[in-house]
Amino acid sequence: MKKFAIILLTLLLAVPGFAQGRYGKDSAECVKYLSYYSELVKQNNLKDAAPFWRQAFSLCPPTANQNMLINGQRIMRYEIPQNKKDPARYKELVDTLLMLSDVRAQYYPKYRVKSLDNKAIDVINYFDSDYETQYKLLTEVLTEIKSEASPAVFVNQMQSAVAMYRNEKLSPEDVMNNYTTISGYLDDKIDSSNDPEYRGAKQSVESILIDSGVASCDNLVSLYTPRFEANPNDEALLTNMVKMLSKSECMNTDLFLRSIVALNEINPTASSVYGLYRLYSSRDENTKAAEALERAISLLNPEDVQTKADYTFELATYYFKKCGKAASAVAKAKEAAEIDESYRGKSYLLIGTIWGAQKCGGDEVSSRAHFWVAVDYLQRAASADASVAEEANSLAAQYRRYFPKTEDAFFLDITDGSRYTVSCAGMTESTTVRTNK
Repeated sequence: MKKFAIILLTLLLAVPGFAQGRYGKDSAECVKYLSYYSELVKQNNLKDAAPFWRQAFSLCPPTANQNMLINGQRIMRYEIPQNKKDPARYKELVDTLLMLSDVRAQYYPKYRVKSLDNKAIDVINYFDSDYETQYKLLTEVLTEIKSEASPAVFVNQMQSAVAMYRNEKLSPEDVMNNYTTISGYLDDKIDSSNDPEYRGAKQSVESILIDSGVASCDNLVSLYTPRFEANPNDEALLTNMVKMLSKSECMNTDLFLRSIVALNEINPTASSVYGLYRLYSSRDENTKAAEALERAISLLNPEDVQTKADYTFELATYYFKKCGKAASAVAKAKEAAEIDESYRGKSYLLIGTIWGAQKCGGDEVSSRAHFWVAVDYLQRAASADASVAEEANSLAAQYRRYFPKTEDAFFLDITDGSRYTVSCAGMTESTTVRTNK
């Protein structure tokens, strides 16, 4: 007996931490069953390992061996599908699986996030038709690990929230609050990692919300109005409001206008101010729209030549068609052509159209001289860009019919081929005299 005791003591001391009670009160039995099930798990014989693992888990404290918890989850995932026809047993096994994640998170804090994320994935897999349990447990996990959860956790949590709403167990405001929270987590993750899987999850979460019908204009306005009035300078709130109202096609609401104006006062960007231009334009507030587009251009990155040319040409067109400012339109069209040579054809076509549309006063020559300038620019447009040549040549042919008559020019001592300065609608150009006989 004494000899056996010495051998046993030697074995115990050979196991790290054993003397400090790592393996619990019945340490010898704990070690024995740990050894039994471990060998079977190594052979992937989970069926025979299961009873030995249960003995080990009942005898050993959680701190005895982290692998005891990990292997226990493997065994549970092996047994769960085999017990689908026994609801009570099935539930017991799933509950044990989730409990093992909680225990690992508690006793092995280094792996806390991983353990809870694994728990969430198990919830998704084993509560696929139980939206209430899924919503409750996934919400708990997200509250704990926030942006560190897997992308699927966010998507499934949003799906379960919408299911709760459709079964009248969550209000529209509850769902919107839920969306705001998990959207914030996703934004944090995207900002820190730029992971495309999280970007995809963000798009999925937004689509789920919009498809649910919760994000109707009435619901959004009802939800956001008191929040906006309480915190009109909250940039995060304003950003979310603008995004949600835009996606739900609520841009014609006063709340959208107020929120985007407030956001642009706090942190204007070229794209956000361009959005404000589009909004004012849709409301026929043309002066404000043009001012917003001017500001958007000024906020562009100087290296973003393409966008600057796009915006500048769009502003030229807007000044002409919506604001009736011919001189401003021509100036911006010329600027667009200078920014990007590919815009020369379109810009000259627009300038020619603007000159041709004017009504200029004066004698028979000065009242028709603007058509000379129009044709000049239309010819330049056709030469610069083959894609606009047909339209430019067609307009030029129309405008030539309105050139002054030779006899009218003769009586005014103006001859073909001479230089002539045209001033009309705040614009001035030098051109060549051409008359119709």
